[in-house]
Amino acid sequence: MKKLTIILILAFIVFTSCKQSKQEKQQVTPEKFEFTELIKEDYELYKPTKEIKAVLILFGGYPEVAKDIKREFKILDIARENNIAVILSNLNQKLWLEENEKQQLAKSLQTIITENQLPTDNIIIGGFSSGGVVSLLISNYIIGKKQFYIDPKGVFIVDSPIDLVALYKSSEKNIERNFSEPSILESTWLLETLGNNFGNPKDSIKKYEEKAIFTSSTDNISNIKKLKNTKIRLYTEPDTLWWKKNRMADYDQMNAFYIKKLYESLKTKGFNNVEYIPTTNKGYRANGERHPHSWAIVDKKDLINWVLTK
Repeated sequence: MKKLTIILILAFIVFTSCKQSKQEKQQVTPEKFEFTELIKEDYELYKPTKEIKAVLILFGGYPEVAKDIKREFKILDIARENNIAVILSNLNQKLWLEENEKQQLAKSLQTIITENQLPTDNIIIGGFSSGGVVSLLISNYIIGKKQFYIDPKGVFIVDSPIDLVALYKSSEKNIERNFSEPSILESTWLLETLGNNFGNPKDSIKKYEEKAIFTSSTDNISNIKKLKNTKIRLYTEPDTLWWKKNRMADYDQMNAFYIKKLYESLKTKGFNNVEYIPTTNKGYRANGERHPHSWAIVDKKDLINWVLTK
C-alpha cells in the first residue's frame, strides 16, 4: 500500500511538471505574424492579416522591379512583425515625371489602397536611386491635389539623383575623362536623354527646373515645396574614396553632394521635419559587392521606428 502511494505521488509530480512546462513553453512562444500576398502586373502587396499600423510604398532604382527590391532590401520580415503593409512597385526608369504620369500613378496608388482596404492615416513612400525621385515627386503631387485622400505622412530617398542639371554636367565630365566603361555608358545615355528632352542646361535651365527635385545652381525646390509639413529622410553614403577609385568621380559629381545641399536648402526654407542621414561602409549589394549606391545603407529597424512614429 505504501509503495502504491509513493508511485501515485511520483506520477502526480511528473504530470504536474509536464503540464507546467508545456504552459511555460506556450507563454514564451512568439506570436506568429502573417502576410497576405497579392502579386499583380504593376505591383506586389504584402498585407498583414491583423491590424495594419502603416502602409509602406517602395519604388526601386532604374532597372528594379518588385522582385529586385525584395532581394536588395529585405524589409518584409520586419514589416510583418510590426503590422506594416508593404507595396512594391514595378514602376521604374523615371528620372522625372510628366504631369500625366503623376496623375496616372496617384490614381493607381489610391486604387490599390482602396481596393485592398488599407488605412490612409499613415502612408510612407520611399525609393532607391531614381525610385527616390519618383517618391518625392508623387508625394508632392498627391498632397497638392484635393482629389486624392492618400497623403503620405513621410517620404524618404536612398542616394537619389535629385539634380538633373548636375547629372548633365557630371556626364560631360565623365565622357571627357574616359575612365570607367560603366560610367561612360551611363553618361552617354544621360546626355542623350536629358539633351533630347530639355536641351543643354546652359541654354534652357528652366526646363530642368520644371522637372527636377532640386536645381542647386538656382536653389530651386519648386517640385517638392508642398512637402514642407511632411517628414522627410535623405539617406546617402558619401564614400568619396570608392567613387574616386572606381569611377574617378569628384565629390561634386556624387548624389551625396547634392542630397546634402538639398537638406541645407530645405532647412533654410523652414522644412523642420527633414533629416539628412549619411552612412559609412553600409553600402553592399545582395551579392556581397561593395557599392555605396545601394539599398543597404538604410538601417531597416530605425526606418520602421520612423514609419511608426506619427
